Amino acid sequence: MKLKSVAIVVGLFVSVLFSQALLAGNAEDYRKSAEQGNVDAQYGLGFCYYIGRGGVGEDRLEAVKWFRKAAEQGNADAQFYLGLSYYSGGRGVDADKAEAIKWFRKAAEQGHAVAQQWLGKCYSKGDGVVKDEAEGAKWLRKAKEQGL
Repeated sequence: MKLKSVAIVVGLFVSVLFSQALLAGNAEDYRKSAEQGNVDAQYGLGFCYYIGRGGVGEDRLEAVKWFRKAAEQGNADAQFYLGLSYYSGGRGVDADKAEAIKWFRKAAEQGHAVAQQWLGKCYSKGDGVVKDEAEGAKWLRKAKEQGL
C-alpha cells in the first residue's frame, strides 16, 4: 500500500514537472504525427491523455494505447508511464504488476532513473516479483547514481 501511495505522489510530481514543457501545444498538435508513427508525438499524446491536458480529458485507456505505441518503439518515458499505468491500475486500466515490471525493466535498462527506482523498490519488497534484495539494491543504486 505504501508503494502505491508513492506511485501517486511520483506520478503527480512528474506530471507537474513535465506538463508545461511537454504541452506547449495541444493534443491535436501531436495527433497527426503520432498517427504517422512519430514516437515522441505518440508519447506526448499519451501524456496529454494521462493527465487530461492539452484539450483532452483524462483517459487512461487512450493514454495506455499511445504509451504502448511509443514504448514498443523504445521510448523510455513511455515505457515508464505504461508500467506505472499497469502498476496502479484504475480508471479503466486493469492492474497487472507483471506487465508493470516488464515495462519498468525496459525503461530502467535504458537508464530511466525513476524506472530504476521503481524496479528496485518492487524487487526489494517483492511487489509484483519474487523478492530479491540484491536485485533491488542494484536498481536502487543505479537510480541513486543519477540523483534519485
